[in-house]
Amino acid sequence: MSNDHDIKTLNSLIETVIDSADGYAEAAKASETSRFTPIFFRRGSERQELTTKLQSEVRALGGEPEDDGTLLAGAHRLFLNLRNSMSSDDVAIVDQVESGEDHIKHKFEDAIRDNEVSPAVKAIIEQAYAVVKDGHDEIRDLKHSLHGK
Repeated sequence: MSNDHDIKTLNSLIETVIDSADGYAEAAKASETSRFTPIFFRRGSERQELTTKLQSEVRALGGEPEDDGTLLAGAHRLFLNLRNSMSSDDVAIVDQVESGEDHIKHKFEDAIRDNEVSPAVKAIIEQAYAVVKDGHDEIRDLKHSLHGK
């Protein structure tokens, strides 16, 4: 049985998790004096650990793991850097981080629904999703508290 689909799916998730870790690093940099900086550092570190774990799984399947984010995310970060240089208030930064969290959460949910992924890899994705969802929910709640929702 070929592991190609499992490897491709995991590598796609790895790219997104790398993008997320990079996004948290950018948020921490943009909010150096913010009370939220420790959250951004903690979540970024958590995403780096998740990247390493998923990369190990790809290797175990006989594949070559991704080690870079997506080109689209790089362009998005450039845009955010330009925008944040004009406005680096906590609300704008948290809004952008939450947008990224929505993206990664949906990407993992799509992978969980993928019926072509093997049961073993689906279990790995579900474990990783628990970490992603926890981060998503924390940032979502933070955003809502800042917006008075």
